[in-house]
Amino acid sequence: MYGMGDTARPAYRTIKSWLDQSDPENLKRRQKEAEFLFRRVGITFAVYGDAEAEERIIPFDIVPRVLTSSEWGTLHKGLVQRVTALNRFLTDVYSGGDIVRAGIVPEDLVYQNPSFRPEMVGVKLPHNIYTQIAGIDVIRTDDKDFYVLEDNARTPSGVSYMLENRDVQMRLFPDLFAETRIQPVENYPDELLATLKSVAPLTSPSEPTVVLMTPGPLNSAYYEHSFLADKLGVELVEGRDLFVMDQIVYMRTTRGPKRVDVIYRRIDDDFLDPMVFRPDSVLGVPGLISAYRAGNVTLANAVGTGVADDKAIYTYMPEIVKFYLGEEPILKNVPTWRCREPDALKYVLEHLGELVVKEVQGSGGYGMLVGPKSTKEQIDAFRDKLKAHPDNFIAQPTLALSTSPTFVGEGIAPRHVDLRPFVLSGADKVRIVPGGLTRVALKEGSLVVNSSQGGGTKDTWIIEDPE
Repeated sequence: MYGMGDTARPAYRTIKSWLDQSDPENLKRRQKEAEFLFRRVGITFAVYGDAEAEERIIPFDIVPRVLTSSEWGTLHKGLVQRVTALNRFLTDVYSGGDIVRAGIVPEDLVYQNPSFRPEMVGVKLPHNIYTQIAGIDVIRTDDKDFYVLEDNARTPSGVSYMLENRDVQMRLFPDLFAETRIQPVENYPDELLATLKSVAPLTSPSEPTVVLMTPGPLNSAYYEHSFLADKLGVELVEGRDLFVMDQIVYMRTTRGPKRVDVIYRRIDDDFLDPMVFRPDSVLGVPGLISAYRAGNVTLANAVGTGVADDKAIYTYMPEIVKFYLGEEPILKNVPTWRCREPDALKYVLEHLGELVVKEVQGSGGYGMLVGPKSTKEQIDAFRDKLKAHPDNFIAQPTLALSTSPTFVGEGIAPRHVDLRPFVLSGADKVRIVPGGLTRVALKEGSLVVNSSQGGGTKDTWIIEDPE
């Protein structure tokens, strides 16, 4: 809110004035109202392995995060560029492998990657789009540059919170919205549905049938699955609701079988088809991959996209952008040491107490070491893991992430934030609603914003540049 000085940035004038005039007790009441609203509509997520609290709400902070149109314009261009390059990369590695033969990305990082699916080699996807829905985690360290922290190319979650955060914010503080022109996010379901329909197989009817496939009510993100299916106006299905006949997918309905053209799947690759992947999966559809390979159904996102959001592949994204697009990356990567390289490993081992070390296949804030916040015992234990399997890790500096004003127990205080915009890649164009999901580390000094690690969320405002 204050940028690098003592005066509120122009973009935050309205928020600053609102906070100055607000009674702390009233803000506390509004915060409780927000929690009540989230509980009433059932917005929860599960924490696997947590016996004390199977279902939780993600804490919502009532102070919005603000970006200007010009800031968003830069971010928008960078996101389109990055996701376009990701789709080119995925198309390439499952066909010619030009980037590997050119020596840009090491062969073993691609073809020995646990997320690489040899079953996809040679499969022709409609319009060569692999990741129709991408969540790109972005941070700032100053008032100029955005850095990409992570690419989520498989099944990025959190968009329901982006939409519900805006709804709750408008209910609680309509006066703020009356004073400020904020770009809308509520058209996201329409944009998502248009994207999904645009990537339907070429053999589909003019009005393709779209469904959202969920593992079921026990999944940690089931609320989001049901929420999105409702907003999209499509059927929420489980694997048992679908079947394959003559390499075409059908949905069981009360009126008989109905052909399905596009499946927005929220199920991991391993469980999609017991005839191809895990034979013990009861979540998938036998024969689904056969129909997919025949070009009779589109899966969003495509099978095998996980190879593109591996944290080791992430370190090559600047080169990937240049290789496929012939452009300099608009969004920077966080400086990263690849522990698979001897010199980098040596440096990381010598500076473990200063760095953030992550598993290349990790997610959700698990399997990582935040050096400055760790004990000597934790660092020593991680050093042993790193020496034993250096290929499994990357390391990054502990960045001074930007902070946003946040309502905590004692009042307004700075807390570290990141931003996950959702990028939709269709056959016709790339769509991005202005904003995204701002995640906030509610613990003082914490850099980990993941909900599973105690993080919360905020509404994200994109406003006109102040005069």
